[in-house]
Amino acid sequence: MQTLGINPQLLVYGLPAFGVGLLAGALLVWLIVRNKTRRLQETVKHQETLQSERNQAFELANARLTQAFSDLSSKSLQVNSEHFLQLAEQRLGLQNERAKRDLGEREKAVENLVKPIRDALDGAKKQIEELEKARSEAYGSIRTQLEAMQLNQQNLQQETKNLVNALRRPEVRGRWGEITLRRLVELAGMVEHCDFQEQVHTVGDTQNIRPDMIVRMPDRRELVVDVKTPLDAYLEAVEASNDTERKIGLERHAKNVRSHIRMLASKNYWSQFDASPEFVILFIPGDQFLSAALNEQPDLIEFALSKQIILATPTSFVALLKAVAYGWRQMAMAENAKEIRTLAEDLYGRLGTFVGHMNRMGRQLAGSVETYNKAVGSLERNVLPGARKFVELGVHEKKELERLQSLDPVPRTMLETIDDDPDAELPGQPDEPILQ
Repeated sequence: MQTLGINPQLLVYGLPAFGVGLLAGALLVWLIVRNKTRRLQETVKHQETLQSERNQAFELANARLTQAFSDLSSKSLQVNSEHFLQLAEQRLGLQNERAKRDLGEREKAVENLVKPIRDALDGAKKQIEELEKARSEAYGSIRTQLEAMQLNQQNLQQETKNLVNALRRPEVRGRWGEITLRRLVELAGMVEHCDFQEQVHTVGDTQNIRPDMIVRMPDRRELVVDVKTPLDAYLEAVEASNDTERKIGLERHAKNVRSHIRMLASKNYWSQFDASPEFVILFIPGDQFLSAALNEQPDLIEFALSKQIILATPTSFVALLKAVAYGWRQMAMAENAKEIRTLAEDLYGRLGTFVGHMNRMGRQLAGSVETYNKAVGSLERNVLPGARKFVELGVHEKKELERLQSLDPVPRTMLETIDDDPDAELPGQPDEPILQ
């Protein structure tokens, strides 16, 4: 009752009498239910105990099976491993033998493939060694040449310095210009003291006229040449350390050239030499000298022409001398034309005499050929038939008689030959027969 939460005292005193039976029935039901509940609880506990025992038995069986399976697996794995290792060793041995055979074959194949490459590499190595040796020798030779070149360069610089120092002297510059002028004249074919003269002295009205050269031209004409070598300012400009100094030196160089033009124009060479044209050649022995002056004063050529002066450098002066030499050759050919005419007339007369002699000799040869043919016919008719009968009668011949040939061609006269072929050469020259 207490378990159900019912107070018994309350039921006894608080309920009516007719409820006692109901209470007893309820109590009986409670008791039954309590017994069933207790049994059920005991059954549940028993089931739990059985389940726990089952679980323990299952775990024990599982552990035993696991152990047995593990032992069996280990034994099986060990046996299989041993079999596998044996098979693997057998297969590996076979594979090793096969690999060795294949390796040997491949080594031979690779050796066959590599051998040409090795030979080529050996050849290349040998060539490289030879090239290296040649390079070393060439390097040594080049080094020697460079050292010699450096020494020559130093000598050249020293000689150039000496030359520059020498050219600063007016007498040396003048002599250098005269030598350059002579070399150009010789190069152009103007022989000394034949087509030109040097240092000709002529007495003028107020002073002695002394041009550096007079070139003799055809028709008794004379070309006056004067040499000027303005180098002081030019050398200073070349040796200048900056553009400003160089510009000042070149401007002074151009002024010096203009001053020389005025000085030469004041000498009036064309009035002192009657055979000279009304101009004078001012020769500057270097194209670079005139070019440098023209860069500063482009009107120098026009200024010189206005003063009846023609500026000439080695390039233009040799062309002028070549033209004069050509004129001399044309004049020589004109003078030789008369002598050539006289020689041709004399040669023509001599050829006429020679042709007469040849014709007379041809007629004599024709008579000789005719006499020879008659003798051959008489010999064939009267003498040789009897001689051949000796052979028929048994006379042993040491040498067979040759048959005589008669000469059919008859010599032609010189006039007939010339009439038949006007372009034919005259007989009597080498490799040409007289008889035809």
